[in-house]
Amino acid sequence: MEVFELASQAILTDITIAEAVSDFRNGKLTSVELVSACLERANEGKELNIFVTLDKEKALAAARSADKQRKDGEVMKPLSGIPIVVKDNIHTAGLLCTAGSPAFSEYIPREDAPTVAKLREAGAIILGKTNLHELAFGTTGYNKAYNTGIGIGIRNPYDNSRIAGGSSSGSAAALGARMALGSLGTDTGGSMRIPSALNGCAALRPSAGRYSNEGLIPIAETRDTVGPMALCMSDLILLDSIITDEYELPPIALKELRLGVPTEFWNNLDSDTSMLAEGAIEKLKAHGVTVIKIDDAGLQALNEPVGFSVVIYEAYDCMVKYLNDYSHSMTIDELAEKISSPDVQAIYKEWILPRKMPSNDGLIDVEPIYRAAQSRGRQVLRERYQELFTKHNIDALIFPTTAVVAPLANDDIYRPENFERLMQNTESSASAGIPSIQIPIGLGDFTGLPVGMELDGPAGSDRRLLAIGQVLESIFGRIPMA
Repeated sequence: MEVFELASQAILTDITIAEAVSDFRNGKLTSVELVSACLERANEGKELNIFVTLDKEKALAAARSADKQRKDGEVMKPLSGIPIVVKDNIHTAGLLCTAGSPAFSEYIPREDAPTVAKLREAGAIILGKTNLHELAFGTTGYNKAYNTGIGIGIRNPYDNSRIAGGSSSGSAAALGARMALGSLGTDTGGSMRIPSALNGCAALRPSAGRYSNEGLIPIAETRDTVGPMALCMSDLILLDSIITDEYELPPIALKELRLGVPTEFWNNLDSDTSMLAEGAIEKLKAHGVTVIKIDDAGLQALNEPVGFSVVIYEAYDCMVKYLNDYSHSMTIDELAEKISSPDVQAIYKEWILPRKMPSNDGLIDVEPIYRAAQSRGRQVLRERYQELFTKHNIDALIFPTTAVVAPLANDDIYRPENFERLMQNTESSASAGIPSIQIPIGLGDFTGLPVGMELDGPAGSDRRLLAIGQVLESIFGRIPMA
């Protein structure tokens, strides 16, 4: 086990957005100092393969501008001088947007995606674009492209022999390594929550349609969403407010809070995850939270016929449309030939291009299953979620985000059981389009690796869910950096 060690200036980057803004205001810190420290931290952590692009000169120029504005007494914006990073499948004007694939190795968008534009308008400084599981099609980040170290794939700052998770691998690992104070990722079936759990940071998968997906290299339009990631819940709440212009946060009383524990999401846990997750539930009970055990949720069974089929079917049409809308010169077949990751290339050539999906009887046409999912299956899943919220009068469901801590980074990561244990608890809510948050709850006694808990709330309850997360964070505490 090799932890990403601190350097002389690294302590400076172990700071939240709120703390940085306060220090700026009080003259304890400048944006140039903070951005420089983040860039130094990124340079020291090249072995983690976190970045595709670091925009050093422009980031420092923006930091100098923010410091001058502050010195001149100008009214500062909420994120003025704050360094953030953006997943490299989200358009950022003037910077490469590769989706972690050689297929897009020369693509530079002309405009920011709307989510990026909102953060930039609020004063955020974009340090660079972060690496990911190629084309966002996986949970590990074991990507053979755009590696800056000697190892393969984005690595975990708590133990660089292990994966960072995926697909928003670099956006989470950059936070865990304190190379930035906030980040944007994307989530199709767990792609923000999984790496955030493995790297000790917070994340929000917003309700379906709440964030714009414009300027996003897609997988599946009815499942994809952009979302924020941060080092604490208050920063996550701020980033969400800036992107959505929703600022109201409802009050949360612990003794009135009711959380459901669906037992099916507590299977296959490793020892560190089990110990910390069960301990978290006991802490909540001790603080007056009502916890209701639910043995018959049935959510994973309802998701089984609707999750995978939607992703595989929509991936073809969404990519073709994206390539046409943004005037890329290649076809989807040409794109597939340029994929470097063997797992992602197999997905494209065996399933997406021929419009097939695996079954007990071999490969079958995916369209009839997709049509059934869209016409009724997903609605039944949504109705079951709402039934659980209503029947048990609960504010949210709570369970471990991933069943395991970060697995080792080697070719064994391609084994199906790794994918299944990382994703088993995150996909159902994505299919239903309801909001989810990931909260760090501690470091495992055996591995020293982060463990996280997920909360799923009713559709449209994003701000309430974030408020609940903030209260729960005050009970769990924040975990230390790597």
